Amino acid sequence: MKDILVNINKLFESKVRLGIMSMLMVNDSVDFNSLKTHLDVTDGNLASHIASLEKAKYIKVNKSFIGKKPNTTYSVSATGRRSFNEHLDALERLINSSVK
Repeated sequence: MKDILVNINKLFESKVRLGIMSMLMVNDSVDFNSLKTHLDVTDGNLASHIASLEKAKYIKVNKSFIGKKPNTTYSVSATGRRSFNEHLDALERLINSSVK
C-alpha cells in the first residue's frame, strides 16, 4: 500500500488547492475574482492557498492593469502541471488497486 501512496501530493489535499489547480489545468489563466467566485472562498482564504501553490512553484502569477484597475491572473507552471498529473495518476492507481 505504501508504494501506491508515494505520488499522492500532500499539497493537493486541500479542496481549495485542488480546485485552484483543476481550474488552472483546463484554462490558460484565471483571475482572482473568478477563482474566488467558483470556489466560494474568502479573499484571505484564497490568497493563502495561492501563496502555498506559488511557493511550490506550481502556479505563475501575472499582475496587470485593466484601465486603472489592478488585475491578477494565475496560470499553471510546467512543474505544477507535472506534479498535478502525477497526483491524479496516483489517485487513479489507488482507486483501481484491489486490496486482498
